[in-house]
Amino acid sequence: MKNSKKELIRVGVFYDGNYFLHVSNYYNYFHPRKKRLNIAGLHEFIRNLVASEEDTSPEHCQVIEAHFFRGRISAQEASQRGNQLYNDRVFDDILMSEGVVTHYLPIRPRGGRREDKGIDVWLALEAFEQTFYKRFNVLVLITSDGDYVPLIRKVNSLGTKVMVLSWDFDYTDDQGRDVTTRTSQELLREVTYPIAMHELINSGLKNNDRSTVNLFTVQDFAQQRQEAPAEEPSDDEVKQSRILKVNSGYGFIQYPPNNLFFHYIDVLEGEFDELMEGDMVEFIITKNEKGQDVAKNVRKVPDYDVNVW
Repeated sequence: MKNSKKELIRVGVFYDGNYFLHVSNYYNYFHPRKKRLNIAGLHEFIRNLVASEEDTSPEHCQVIEAHFFRGRISAQEASQRGNQLYNDRVFDDILMSEGVVTHYLPIRPRGGRREDKGIDVWLALEAFEQTFYKRFNVLVLITSDGDYVPLIRKVNSLGTKVMVLSWDFDYTDDQGRDVTTRTSQELLREVTYPIAMHELINSGLKNNDRSTVNLFTVQDFAQQRQEAPAEEPSDDEVKQSRILKVNSGYGFIQYPPNNLFFHYIDVLEGEFDELMEGDMVEFIITKNEKGQDVAKNVRKVPDYDVNVW
């Protein structure tokens, strides 16, 4: 029976940021879709999911709060990692444009490792507090971590239903390592609506479902970067050579005396994933933070415009 009173279903969305970006990278580099997840499309998808589960229309389901939690390196360290600082700002702009509140904690060294200690606790506290005061009908968690089971039990005690969006997938990274991502079964047992996103997405893409297609970005940071201030090159002369190797997110260009490294965000006029070994490209040479020559402003050269060094 449909929601005859047309009561508004209030939805709160909380992102485990590291997990979300891990999933987004998987779709961008390893899944056949080769695109990142789109925040606006994801919120629309969530509204449709909640409407289906709550037996109402998407118009009566609204995301009234959205929060993103992640550990973050310092601005100084990010500025030494090529375009990391710019990419972080671009993603912040995307979150801001969709009304997502960001929460960052500094990543610090601990026992020989780098940790964003406390971010999961902060997410849990904020999610419970916002649920209590905003009276969400449905709390949506984007995570796979069983550490959030106590939060779910507390939220359930308030009479709020919990939906978890999770992904299970396997792939082999560019270093030949097998990577497996699985969701805590204890987490899934506690929630009202466990959503296996990997299954829904694969099915939706196969059937060309509009809401599934809209889950992915039209363009990536590689295109958005063209609007960024150009870096100071060490040699602004445009060079040409062939791509020697392409991996997931980076590649090498044949250029004596050494091969030149380039990153996917340094590709102009097209997408990184369209480049193949042997393609002729043009580029400029600049220095990375270690003083090594790298290629920037990489652009595929049409066959009729080749001028090899």
